[in-house]
Amino acid sequence: MNVQRSFENTKRGNLYVVATPIGNLDDITIRALKTLEQVDVIAAEDTRNSKKLLNHFDIHKPLVSYHEHNKLSREDHLVDTLQEGKDIALISDAGMPAISDPGYEMVKAAIKRDIPVIVIPGANAALTALVASGLPTEEFYYYGFLPRKKKEKEEELLRLSSIAATVIFYESPYRIEETIEAIVEVLGERQICLARELTKKFEEYARGTGQEILDWLKEQTVRGEFCIVVEGNQSESKEEDQWWAALTVEQHVTHYITELGLRSKDAIKKVATERNLPKREVYQAFHVEE
Repeated sequence: MNVQRSFENTKRGNLYVVATPIGNLDDITIRALKTLEQVDVIAAEDTRNSKKLLNHFDIHKPLVSYHEHNKLSREDHLVDTLQEGKDIALISDAGMPAISDPGYEMVKAAIKRDIPVIVIPGANAALTALVASGLPTEEFYYYGFLPRKKKEKEEELLRLSSIAATVIFYESPYRIEETIEAIVEVLGERQICLARELTKKFEEYARGTGQEILDWLKEQTVRGEFCIVVEGNQSESKEEDQWWAALTVEQHVTHYITELGLRSKDAIKKVATERNLPKREVYQAFHVEE
């Protein structure tokens, strides 16, 4: 068991995990600035990027790199520094360290040695996007970056498909379109919000169904990292709203074709939306060719 009283006097140094701006430099907190000014060393994901931030606020402290490729080898050196009584601030390029950024291993190592870990809160892209998405915020699931390979990506989405909470992903501009395609294919037609360039001059939100978002992306020159906020699984809605609950998928599709005169393609899309199923699954159940 580990009990931390963060501000008791200790012979060891403190590890400060400091959130930095995700875009707009004015979002840094006064406490973050004071902490960065007072520590002995700053461990940064990218020292070149962090120098720009620190120079902007006239902060001049020794910088050491701590990134995805050297975090394990750097860990012992940083822990030894803390045990000597020196304070270290851990920062990433943007936002909160350890959230889709290096930091977890360093925090774990510090706790193992009874070194206080003190978090200085601040900007976070996932929560910013969630609040502005218009999707439910009372319960959410943060995932981060999906796997790059299509098969692994679809497997992860399938695993997440039953979650009722709003789900948050990060994605690069190079893979955003194929990721939205996978979300629509695996999760079905859900409400999605894309957020990009958060807190910057060209901040932008796109809100709509998965297919609307996909159509919109095809017309854009895509830049900047994205937050993807996806509606959770709503299939457990009230029974009275599910008039089709007793029907098979095939009967459900047939109903819209015969009663409303829809084309099979449109009927399949409508059924996929109502049942919160991937279109591919409905298509296979109905045995038609699009």
